Amino acid sequence: MKVVIPPIKSQGIKTKLVPWILEIAPKVNGQWIEPFLGTGVVAFNARYPKAILSDTNPHIINFYKVVQNKTMTAPLMRKYLEQEGEALSNAGNNGYDHYLKVRSRFNSGEYSPFDFIFLSRAGFNGMMRFGSKGNWNIPFCKKPNRFAQAYITKITNQLSVVSQIIPPEPDWIFYNKSFVDIISLATQNDIIYCDPPYYGRHVDYYNGWTKQDEARLFYLLSKTPAKFILSTWHHSDWRENEMINKYWNKFNIITKDHFYHNGGNIENRKFVVEALICNFDTTDFVQHNHGIKDKANVKQLELEWV
Repeated sequence: MKVVIPPIKSQGIKTKLVPWILEIAPKVNGQWIEPFLGTGVVAFNARYPKAILSDTNPHIINFYKVVQNKTMTAPLMRKYLEQEGEALSNAGNNGYDHYLKVRSRFNSGEYSPFDFIFLSRAGFNGMMRFGSKGNWNIPFCKKPNRFAQAYITKITNQLSVVSQIIPPEPDWIFYNKSFVDIISLATQNDIIYCDPPYYGRHVDYYNGWTKQDEARLFYLLSKTPAKFILSTWHHSDWRENEMINKYWNKFNIITKDHFYHNGGNIENRKFVVEALICNFDTTDFVQHNHGIKDKANVKQLELEWV
């Protein structure tokens, strides 16, 4: 399948895993629900007519809301990026002075969704990270000519495609709420896709992620009447995800090799065995598609949900 790539970038984006996820996702008559929307790449490719999409990062939700209500359009984004890109290329300190200007403007409380895209694309290595006070704190990528015409066209094309996919409310509703609030909205006709921060690995989640959060997520998914798919990591060459044995091996698990390109450090550019945790029958799918043997024992379960 040709994967729709959203205009927002972040570490851990599921672009290359979308076909695998959607192949496994059962078709339901209800809503597509995502408590951890992130970039939105899975939702935009699932294209359910009804969806509840949430993230605790208010800037992500604000961005997609202005796309939904047409306050932000591809032509407006092009004009903005051309203007700011030119200012970046002409700024002192090899572009850094203008990057700091936009970052200060954003962090002062304006929180412009246009500035949000600029910062995410001009920041180091496409990372998205916020400090304890909610301020953007990614350093500059040190590329003053970052916003060449071809790059601007790429971003605006992505925005244009996404804007055509997102229907108006109430068909798709965007929330800035906790996963606890969102999962509780699901019914037996819905499907929940969860892509929470990966416990024990580097994450850029807006509010952090703790053992207590993982336990709470397990409890809620164990009780939901909806079908769910949870993305997480299974193991790497060095260690296993302790949460698999503690919680998630009570469900069906499918694994696959995946290469994450996270950050500038070479140790972060490694294969990780990705896992999909499901509360529905997955017998028809390859269960253990990776090259490292003798890891956690995974059992196929038959589950019934009321």
